[in-house]
Amino acid sequence: MKKIVVLFSGQGSNLAYILEHLRGKKLEVAAAITNNPEAGGIAHAKRHGVSVEVLDHREYSDRESFDRALVERIESYRPDLTVLAGFMRILTPVFTERVKAINLHPSLLPRHRGLHAIEKSWEDEHSEGGVTVHWVSSELDGGEVIVQYELEKEGFETFEEYDETIRRIEKEALVEGICDVLKCD
Repeated sequence: MKKIVVLFSGQGSNLAYILEHLRGKKLEVAAAITNNPEAGGIAHAKRHGVSVEVLDHREYSDRESFDRALVERIESYRPDLTVLAGFMRILTPVFTERVKAINLHPSLLPRHRGLHAIEKSWEDEHSEGGVTVHWVSSELDGGEVIVQYELEKEGFETFEEYDETIRRIEKEALVEGICDVLKCD
C-alpha cells in the first residue's frame, strides 16, 4: 500500500477531500502535519483516525531549522509521497532536496506564483484561470507541472463565485495529481 504524508496550515478542506476520496484506492494517509497549532484541519485528521503532528514554525530560530525538523518527522513515516495541501510555508533546500513532494497552487502556473494567486488570476488580462498541481522544487511554485485544471472566467459575475469554484476544482486536481504520481487507481 502506498503511503502519503499531508502538510497543511489552515482549515484542512483539501486534507478532508483527500481522506474522503482516496480511501480504498491502495493509499494510506500515514500522517498529517501542520505548522499551525490552531489549524482546523487537525479535527479532520483526527475524525478520520489519521496521526496528527503540530510543528509550530514560530518555535524555530530560522526556516532551515524548521525544515530540518519537518523533514525528520516526514521521513519517520517513510512515505511514498508528501503532499502540500494548503501548506503556507516557503520551503528551503533543506526540504526541497530531500523530500519527494507535490504542491497544490490556485493558479495556472507559471502565472501568479506565491500568495494571493486567486485574486491575481481574477484580475489579470487572461480569459482563463485555474489550478496547478506541481512537483515541489527549490523555486517557489516553480516545479514541473503534473496536472492543471483550467476554467473560463467569463462565466463568473463575482470574485466570490470564481474563488468558490477554484477552491472546489483544486481539490479534484490534487486527488488526480496524487493518483497520477502514485498510480493509485
